[in-house]
Amino acid sequence: MSIIRVTKKFHFEMAHALFQYDGLCRNIHGHTYNLEITLLGEIRNEPGHPKDGMVIDFGNLKQLVKKHIVNKFDHSLVVNSLFPAEHIEAFKKATERLIVLDFQPTSENMVVYFAKILQQVLPSNVSLFSIRLYETATSYAEWFASDNE
Repeated sequence: MSIIRVTKKFHFEMAHALFQYDGLCRNIHGHTYNLEITLLGEIRNEPGHPKDGMVIDFGNLKQLVKKHIVNKFDHSLVVNSLFPAEHIEAFKKATERLIVLDFQPTSENMVVYFAKILQQVLPSNVSLFSIRLYETATSYAEWFASDNE
C-alpha cells in the first residue's frame, strides 16, 4: 500500500478590493491567480479497473475544482460584506459577477475558504493535503491539512 500526493494546477482571473486597507489594494484591482490543489490517497490496486493505478482521476479532480471554485470565482469581483450598502449596490451595477464574502478576500482567507469547500465535495478515498494560491508570480498563500487538525 502506497500513500501518494497528487497535484493539479488551475488558473483564473479575479478582482477584489480590501475593505479599509491602508494601501493601494483598497481599490478594485485584479490578479491572475494560480491555484494548486494537492490530494493524499492510496493508489487504487484493482487490475482491470479503468482507474487502476490512480489516487484520483485528474479529470475528476479538474471537474470538482472547476465546478466549486474556478467557474464561480473566474472573472468575478470579490469584496468583504463590511463595505457600505451603497458600495455593494454600486458593485452590483458594475458587474454581473459579484461575490460578497463575510471576510477580507485576501489570498490567506481564500485558501481557507477553498479548503472548506473542497473538504465537503472530495471523494471519501482521498483527503485534501494542501492548497497553494498564487496572487502574483512571487506571492502566494498555502493551507496544509496537517496545520489545521
